[in-house]
Amino acid sequence: MKRPDPFRPAPADVPVFILCGGLGTRLGHLAADRPKPMVEIGDRPMLQHIMEVYGRHGFRRFVLCAGWRSEVIGEFFGLWHYWNADFTVNLRDRSVSWHQTKAWPDWDVTVAQTGPGTMTGARIARAAARYLGDAPHFAVTYGDGLTDADLTGEFAFHLAHDRLATMLGVQPPSQFGRLDLPADGPARFVEKPERTNQWINGGYFFFRRGMLDYLSERTDCVLEGEPLQRLSADGQLEVHKHGGFWSCMDTSRDKEKIEALWETGAAPWTGQLGGLIDA
Repeated sequence: MKRPDPFRPAPADVPVFILCGGLGTRLGHLAADRPKPMVEIGDRPMLQHIMEVYGRHGFRRFVLCAGWRSEVIGEFFGLWHYWNADFTVNLRDRSVSWHQTKAWPDWDVTVAQTGPGTMTGARIARAAARYLGDAPHFAVTYGDGLTDADLTGEFAFHLAHDRLATMLGVQPPSQFGRLDLPADGPARFVEKPERTNQWINGGYFFFRRGMLDYLSERTDCVLEGEPLQRLSADGQLEVHKHGGFWSCMDTSRDKEKIEALWETGAAPWTGQLGGLIDA
């Protein structure tokens, strides 16, 4: 049953919790000295790309659930001005004058220390206990996925039903070539179909605050384990299907593919809305 939500916050009032504590071991040397979300795609870290995806839909409150090498994330945002503007330092009185050359995003960014070995569900629970405040809804995503999904549409869909959780469902590109084996005649090989017929967790969530009852601050609480399974069993999980671009950065090959899109100017996540299949 769908019904209007009594609380209809603007995206600007919805905290976005981004999971930033992963080691990125499958990326090898690329993530040896930094958290996985801080691996660069082009001229900026993956984390900034993700925040810009949300920013284009009006979201501006970010809580970064940091863990391993959290100081890399803290330094990046703490020294944002130094990385992004010209400035003059008076060496005598140590005053700094900024010469802003471009518009900076109007974001509030909180770096939340959630523990170096903490699992995804516990990171969210710990950060939300400190920084959710009285917000009735919040967003969650991972620090390694990009999409051109219409997050405005997903949020409206979330508000229109009365369940606690909304997950973005996506169709991943096939990792393997496919064999067509007819009953008679020669086999046919199809090189890596663009999309499979399966739907998977796309990692862009919206939750009502009641979802926190399914989480624990225990270090071993994994969002994708018991919490999501219980939400599903309780009839509290809806899926918003997206048939457009989606990619995660698990391996160096994934990074190369995403970076190639960025460098050629054909990066779908930079503004064009994706293809909504089912609301």
